[in-house]
Amino acid sequence: MTYQFTTLGAMIGLAVAIILIIKKVQPAYSLILGALVGGIAGGGGLLLTVSTMISGSQGMMSSVLRIITSGILAGTLIKTGSAEKIAEEIVTKLGEKRAIISIAIATMIICSVGVFIDIAVITVAPIALAIGKKAGYNKAAVLLAMIGGGKAGNIISPNPNTIAVSEAFQVNLTSMMMKNIIPAIVALIVTIILAYLLAKKKDEGITDLDLELHAEKVLPSFTAAVSGPLIVVLLLALRPICNIAIDPLIALPAGGIICALATGHIVKFREYAEFGLSKVIGVSVLLIGTGTIAGIIKASSLQIDVVNMLELLNMPAFVLAPIAGILMAGATASTTAGSTIASQTFSSTLTGAGIPAISAGAMIHTGATVIDSLPHGSFFHATGGAANMNIKNRLKIIPYEACVGLSSTVASVILYLLGL
Repeated sequence: MTYQFTTLGAMIGLAVAIILIIKKVQPAYSLILGALVGGIAGGGGLLLTVSTMISGSQGMMSSVLRIITSGILAGTLIKTGSAEKIAEEIVTKLGEKRAIISIAIATMIICSVGVFIDIAVITVAPIALAIGKKAGYNKAAVLLAMIGGGKAGNIISPNPNTIAVSEAFQVNLTSMMMKNIIPAIVALIVTIILAYLLAKKKDEGITDLDLELHAEKVLPSFTAAVSGPLIVVLLLALRPICNIAIDPLIALPAGGIICALATGHIVKFREYAEFGLSKVIGVSVLLIGTGTIAGIIKASSLQIDVVNMLELLNMPAFVLAPIAGILMAGATASTTAGSTIASQTFSSTLTGAGIPAISAGAMIHTGATVIDSLPHGSFFHATGGAANMNIKNRLKIIPYEACVGLSSTVASVILYLLGL
């Protein structure tokens, strides 16, 4: 096979993008400029580089369209108070004695029904900090419970990263979500264990200043709050159950409409949809930028060189999936960007090596949750801000987060080796 760009050029382009992201240049622009530099440095010439970048971004359009419509569900869940009600109900039912468990499960569920992980943490944070203070836990334990629960929910959710991976491997979204149920449970268990260990350490405590003081919100009933997510689950489950395919493009907005109806806020639906769009537009633009550099890398000889290196080291081809997810997410400090670049670049290589598409996608997806929260990304700062935690203390949690992501990755690899 003839490749249009050299491996060195692709690596230079990726390095440029990473450096720019670290320097706080807008990530989409960083990826686009990195793709341009990588293509030219890789010997493709300006015209070929630009056309490859455009074709790479065009390949992301189906994912972008589904992500844009997913904002309807996310916006409605947040604005109607449904997400907060679900979290509140879980925390209340499990009680103060099981605070860590309830916080982790609440964040996992909020994220798994289609709320982005950073927004899920921000939504749960006021409730989590309040119950954490009553139980005598420190901020680190509470924040890790939220982040770890969010990571567990993220790999079984109809969120941008899952959509992008399923699109790259041409696998049904529902199947991709279900594939990582066991790794998600493993991640949840590891989160709870690590959070309890952190809770025993003398660390920054939760004070009254960390608790939000605001008027009592009128939240919907729990039944109304879960109606939208349940509709989404039922619609997406029709394909594996009775072979009726309902695309996420339809299922996710339908869940948002049902949620608005059930909570009695249908008159505000336009407002909620606009809010949801404002939350997904950033990641949609990011994916377009991601597509440009993914296009350059995919058209380079990097894939074959990586496979040759694995063979030289006597390593099996499947190892490429989790490693690619880990490295790309760490480089971009984004689960979505990392899993997208990795899956877009190596999907054909992995399936060509005889690895089932759904297993390869699952290993990339879980791998992308290991070091995706590094300081050059927005997730690090958004979650630290949600717990009113300074950068120094926020940095201390990264190794624990990595252990959570690594546990789900190892579980996903084991499932593949067992043929499950």
